[in-house]
Amino acid sequence: MMSHTGEKPFQCELCNAAFPCKSDFRRHMMTHTGEKPFQCNLCNAAFSQKAHLKCHMMTHTGEKPFQCDLCDAAFLRKPSLKRHMMTHTGEKPFQCDLCNAAFPVMSELRRHKVTHTGEKPFQCDLCNAAFSQKSDLRRHFMTHTGEKPFQCDLCDAAFSQKNGLRHHMITHTGEKPFQCELCNSAFSKKCYLKHHVMAHIGEKPFQCELCNSAFSQKSVLKRHMMTHTGEKPFQCDVCNAAFSQKGYLKYHKMTHTGEKPFQCDLCSTAFSQECDLKRHMMTHTGEKPFQCEQCVAAFSLKSHLKRHMMTHTGEKPFNCNVCNAAFPRKSDLIHHMMTHTGEKPFNCNLCNAAFIRKSDLRQHMMTHTGEKPFQCDLCDAAFPQKGNLRKHMMTHTGEKPFHCDLCDTAFSQKSSLKRHMIIHTREKPL
Repeated sequence: MMSHTGEKPFQCELCNAAFPCKSDFRRHMMTHTGEKPFQCNLCNAAFSQKAHLKCHMMTHTGEKPFQCDLCDAAFLRKPSLKRHMMTHTGEKPFQCDLCNAAFPVMSELRRHKVTHTGEKPFQCDLCNAAFSQKSDLRRHFMTHTGEKPFQCDLCDAAFSQKNGLRHHMITHTGEKPFQCELCNSAFSKKCYLKHHVMAHIGEKPFQCELCNSAFSQKSVLKRHMMTHTGEKPFQCDVCNAAFSQKGYLKYHKMTHTGEKPFQCDLCSTAFSQECDLKRHMMTHTGEKPFQCEQCVAAFSLKSHLKRHMMTHTGEKPFNCNVCNAAFPRKSDLIHHMMTHTGEKPFNCNLCNAAFIRKSDLRQHMMTHTGEKPFQCDLCDAAFPQKGNLRKHMMTHTGEKPFHCDLCDTAFSQKSSLKRHMIIHTREKPL
């Protein structure tokens, strides 16, 4: 009857909680005492309530008695099925009174509200980290203990979180259940699909307060902010290199171990990063999906198109602080600075030659080996550099893209045009 009258005569002396039934009060007291009298006879788990033990036992038996009528999903508990049904109906009855967000369960609304208040009541005892949710603190604590209780059955990988293992398993199955409705792309995680869709609609809600950059993901903004602060918290324990992202450190470490786990199926080339393999595959397929809107140039990488566009705009945002030189790319500025310092970090181990760029050393090494990997399809000529082959091909095609502005003469090479211009400047001194 008290559930009808709202009367709650059983008051907790340790907190403000009150209950209509003595049994509810008794269960609540266990949250203070930590008492867990119901023990699992198959593992070390213990519970304060018999019902919780009953549900836990199903994790051993694999029993999932609550079946969804609309899909194959099955659950241990009825409330879990109830929540799942909302994914079919789209029902979100719990509305935030501070914004338009709505949620299928009250606990999600409660977690969401913390984003408005900024409250982080769960503090780590070992460092200064604080969290809005107890579960986040629990996961964080594993970074201190190194505990990874979720083990993959197919390889040696282990994870601190169950969903980490779940996502990892997709790397074995190749499953990509999240399909884009605007193109054929498919993804292993829902969050990847969400970010991908933003690329279609151009939405970039995360704005940098220090420059005009905007991003579709909060994590990318966070990484971008490090370009302003110069922060590089991930340190290599083999050398002095430091990185702004954990992933970069992981790839860097492979330069010490020599590990190259990503192998090309069409040739023997191997790579330390999957993205490098993906780019390499385009050399086999000839695919160049990134097209310039102002000329016929096409590129296999978006970053290459971006750099190319600067040849149209004339944009050179990276300025030398020693001379007036300016460059479209940061890497070009870095190499240019070495002409001032005299630094040549790439040394030939067969002679005394030293180079500013690794690519220059690689080309130089061919003078020792005699290697000429770039072969002409129309004659027997071969070259150590791709650029030399490109120039040679113009002798077959007759193409002369470099035109003199002062007369009708045209040349196949820029250097030839430069030499030709001396004729005009000598005749007509500037």
